[in-house]
Amino acid sequence: MKRLSSKSVYLYKIVFPVFWFGFLGFFMLMAIIENSKGNGSDVVALVMPIILPLIMAGFGYFIMKKLVFDLINEVYDEGSSLLFKNGQKTVRVNLNEIKNVSYSIMVSPPRVTISLRRKTEFGDELSFSPPMSFILFKKNPDIVELIDRIDRARG
Repeated sequence: MKRLSSKSVYLYKIVFPVFWFGFLGFFMLMAIIENSKGNGSDVVALVMPIILPLIMAGFGYFIMKKLVFDLINEVYDEGSSLLFKNGQKTVRVNLNEIKNVSYSIMVSPPRVTISLRRKTEFGDELSFSPPMSFILFKKNPDIVELIDRIDRARG
């Protein structure tokens, strides 16, 4: 079995959101503490450091939900099938059950989205992040080869 997914998915799904929302919370807390030291008459000085981080948190959550939180943790190529692992759950998908493959390298993290002919425990669209290349805009050769094999399996 060859691993097709990046080992840094944990960083994208856990570490980055903790830093993002932690920084915004820390910023709000510091603004509230700093404003409470003054006379408290400046409403703009209190509202802006609270409203702006809340907007940033909402925007960040929306982007992370669309691009990061739905990523499958581990994907393995088994030759005629793919094995998807997310936590304790696993799903095996034969290559001939795949309807479409979308491979995007111009997003961070890069994404491979596989559309299936049937619904699985993870849904009918499974997304994962392949390992990144040190060369910008270079496609992962394992993913390109997988797309060719899926095309051959579909007939």
